[in-house]
Amino acid sequence: MSKNNLTLAITKIGDLLLDGKITRQKDGKPIEDVTLTIPDYQRPYKWSARNAIQLLDDIIDARNNNKEVYRVGTLILHQDTDENGFLRYNIVDGQQRTITFSLLLYALYELEDKKDRRKIKFLEQRVYDNQFSHHNIPNNLNAFRRRVCNNSDNGDESSEHKREMKRLRDYIESQCELIVVITDDVSEAFQFFDSQNARGKSLYPHDLLKAFHLREMSDVSQEETEKIVNEWEKIHQKDLAVFFGDYIYRLKEWINGNWAYKLDEHNIYKFKGITKLARTPYAQFYKSAFSYAQFINSSAMPFVSGMREVNAFQLNTPIIAGKPFFEYTKHYYAILKDIQDNSKYEGFYVNGNVIVKTLDSFYSKGKGNKIARLLFDTALLLYVDRFCPATYPTKVDREMFEQFLVYAFIWAYSLRAQYSHLGWQSAQNYILGHDYKRNSVNIYKLIADSDTPVSLLSALADRLTPLSRTDIKDNSAKNDIDQGKVNIQDADGVYYSYMHFFGTNTFYSE
Repeated sequence: MSKNNLTLAITKIGDLLLDGKITRQKDGKPIEDVTLTIPDYQRPYKWSARNAIQLLDDIIDARNNNKEVYRVGTLILHQDTDENGFLRYNIVDGQQRTITFSLLLYALYELEDKKDRRKIKFLEQRVYDNQFSHHNIPNNLNAFRRRVCNNSDNGDESSEHKREMKRLRDYIESQCELIVVITDDVSEAFQFFDSQNARGKSLYPHDLLKAFHLREMSDVSQEETEKIVNEWEKIHQKDLAVFFGDYIYRLKEWINGNWAYKLDEHNIYKFKGITKLARTPYAQFYKSAFSYAQFINSSAMPFVSGMREVNAFQLNTPIIAGKPFFEYTKHYYAILKDIQDNSKYEGFYVNGNVIVKTLDSFYSKGKGNKIARLLFDTALLLYVDRFCPATYPTKVDREMFEQFLVYAFIWAYSLRAQYSHLGWQSAQNYILGHDYKRNSVNIYKLIADSDTPVSLLSALADRLTPLSRTDIKDNSAKNDIDQGKVNIQDADGVYYSYMHFFGTNTFYSE
């Protein structure tokens, strides 16, 4: 290898981890005597058992779908020599996946007689003294053992299981591949790693989801698949990243009372949903419900009977994998954009609302204001999803939504008003009801647990309480109160202070 030169190659998992070689370079020749090492600067092994089993399930799915080659990621290596002058390949990127594959093969070879077990030299190097690595490595190995082991006392069943696991192991070794990038300049290795991450960082989770759900569309025509992809790509990819990461992922977590972290490759399983091969009663129920909605809406029944169309989705239920995922994305993306568009004569959900006008005009900048607005928008999105018909809304539907909008505003901006510098840690404690601040309640769980808008509005009326002057810590709100600007409007009838709506709705007292 010449100085500062990148070598691109492809390797089968078996060649790399069992035989210590990289399968082929650009010229078709292998790279022999490859010793993989984990350098001191590497981060801990953080893959959980859930991540590890998800990888195994993806491999089994690829095998069941007769994928001849299953590409499982990229491995970036820095080639240098150790203190004894022996060539080694330091892993710059790909450590998590490489360790996981090593543990999986180790578990599969434990099913063989000792004399037939293959050695995985990569696992013999020392693990740096880190709590994550010390916990996750043995934990994930045991998770694989439980998954691949058959405890049946029936000899025939046990033998057949071992043969099936051997076929799976052969598939992993010979048909699962990594793209490999090798350089002898460590700074170049990190530069390549950084450029890879910088290019794909915000797009990575939903890009992976797109690829996963396209694989689930083997029964969809090429023409229809192209149409679906074109529709997906009409949406700006940054907007899709925000839609999934900031809104839908967080909503799913908050509904269940969980802290919402960052959407990444380790938790996108929440959007993989139920595949067409799933046969459990749980899966059959949701697939049947989706099929029923599709059948009704594609028939003449809604038109002839005057009934409303059946909503095929709910945010707090599983996604159906494949084509329905793209329909799900289009459905909720359109609703969110409608909620965020306050045009007076466009859309259904929010039309010329003076509260929203005030927020749009004077409270769209600053981290705290953006957090409060996201909470407000997501609460409206979940309410619409649960209670608002997309067709033939009645006067009662609209009135109930307008009442909820006020409550959602009071809830979200009670948080904003009680902090001078609002950050995400405080916001999530408030959302989950772990905060001592007024109106700290999980509104998302309240919505999801309510069977009618009336029961929800009653619950909110009981749970939300007025703020006092001593509760207000937001400097902007305090200044508005002190300077008497709370009830002043501009030329367009927009109020200068969001505190006006606390007063007019009896949620503020001196």
